[in-house]
Amino acid sequence: MVETGNHNHDHHHHQPPPPQAPLPPPMAMPMGAARGPTFPPAEQLLQLNYCIHSNPSWPQTALLAFQHYIVMLGTTVMIASMLVPRMGGGPGDTARVIQSLLFMSGVNTLFQTLCGTRLPTVMGPSFAYVISVLSIIKDFSDSNFDSEHERFTRTMRAIQGSLIVSSFINIIIGYGKIWGKLTRLFSPIVMVPVVCLVGLGLFERGFPQLGNCVEIGLPMLILLVVFQQYLQRLHHGASSIVERFALLLCIAIIWAFAAILTVSGAYKSAKQQTQHSCRTDKSSLLSSAPWIKVPYPFQWGAPIFRASHVFGMMGAALVSSAESTGTFYAASRLAGATLPPSFVLSRSIGLQGIGQLLGGIFSCIVGTTASVENVGLLGLTRVGSRRVVQVSTAFMIFFSIFGKFGAFFASIPLPIFAAIYCILYGIVAAVGVSFSQFANNNSLRNMYVLGLALFLGISIPQYFVMNTDISGHGPVRTDGGWFNDILNTIFSSPPTVAIIVGTIVDNTLQAAHTGDERGIPWFMPFHRRKGDSRNEEFYNYPLRIHEYIPSRFL
Repeated sequence: MVETGNHNHDHHHHQPPPPQAPLPPPMAMPMGAARGPTFPPAEQLLQLNYCIHSNPSWPQTALLAFQHYIVMLGTTVMIASMLVPRMGGGPGDTARVIQSLLFMSGVNTLFQTLCGTRLPTVMGPSFAYVISVLSIIKDFSDSNFDSEHERFTRTMRAIQGSLIVSSFINIIIGYGKIWGKLTRLFSPIVMVPVVCLVGLGLFERGFPQLGNCVEIGLPMLILLVVFQQYLQRLHHGASSIVERFALLLCIAIIWAFAAILTVSGAYKSAKQQTQHSCRTDKSSLLSSAPWIKVPYPFQWGAPIFRASHVFGMMGAALVSSAESTGTFYAASRLAGATLPPSFVLSRSIGLQGIGQLLGGIFSCIVGTTASVENVGLLGLTRVGSRRVVQVSTAFMIFFSIFGKFGAFFASIPLPIFAAIYCILYGIVAAVGVSFSQFANNNSLRNMYVLGLALFLGISIPQYFVMNTDISGHGPVRTDGGWFNDILNTIFSSPPTVAIIVGTIVDNTLQAAHTGDERGIPWFMPFHRRKGDSRNEEFYNYPLRIHEYIPSRFL
């Protein structure tokens, strides 16, 4: 016993004292740090009333879903009423095209929210396809047809064929995981201009469209801001209702006002353009829409395949992928989710390709992309619930089948939609700015990349738009029509130009030494499947579908 005790004593005697950790030097406060609070970067927005998987009550869900349907309707009507008359179609054809677009928007949105990104994004018709469609229209405008309707059906069949074939480019880059590999090159410095320009790039659909009928558009814009933001401050109990449903209320008031002006004869002697924009009875949609019509495959005949048309559409398919990606990033912020991982973006673009394939089969006039205005609506109402968007697909499909009801809402004057877009596109652009919090905002290198991508993303497409004539001929005019269409389409899209410029410059300019400065450590966990524990929570397939799918396709 004694020996043991001595041994222990001996052991304690020779043990060196534990090393003292050096005290950290006192933090040097940066100048101005004491002047106000600092706000730490936040991966998820916490001021939402409902996030991606929390749901409002069923009555509120139904009303919010109807609001999403109304908001996406503007773009659908705008695209159909711009293209169908040029193809030789009448008001009845326009109504049927709108029905097809609505039907496929409903189907694609349901697919995307169930097994695509799983984000609350509405998939609506895309303006990216307009240049390619105008090129097809021009090809058929010189031919001799017995009637204008025959020219319309022939053009429609050619559009169907090119949509079907070009859809495979999205399916391949999506399910081949090529798109996901590309998005791994993005840093917060690239995300800022891309998401900003998803909103800002659509500025022509805001006030310039509103200005076509200022007496309707401007009151709508002012009323929406006052109702939605200022009135809710007056009565605390009613604030959430006003915040969520002010949009529907304002549309009803201004639409009624426009109807009164129309009936009272205010536009009898106005110019044709003013009448078309301001009158509530000018679109002829209500009288020409069928009561019940179920969209069905190849309703205008078998598709026509021409190589030149297909290549032009491929450019549009790539552009719709780029625009959707920026919109998905914005949606993830406004739904209270984390950033969509690269494997989720890959499968969503693949599914978008399948949606375009179905769109071609069901006689749509353009392919689909994620609707920017509906993502802005998530921020406006502070409701990022996935269920709300899924319920909105029921409205799209219902109104696409019961044509008269759909045409009633489709006759809302477009300046009313333009006033709404002024706010919704602005919200999405502002979400883009919020990505800069994850990088060093004081780095001149970052400012250079961000400024170059942002400015060229606005300036290059503006040059292309200004030099594009009414039949869709852009500034690139070589002998190969299909080559012209691809380049003119790609460089007319602000988010696509921002992705090209931002990704190249950000990944080649001192990229290896400035990872922390660029915000790469923040982005990395969201690129890997197991990188962040929340990836599964937000983006896993419902009902454990993923357990039955071979892992290489996930």
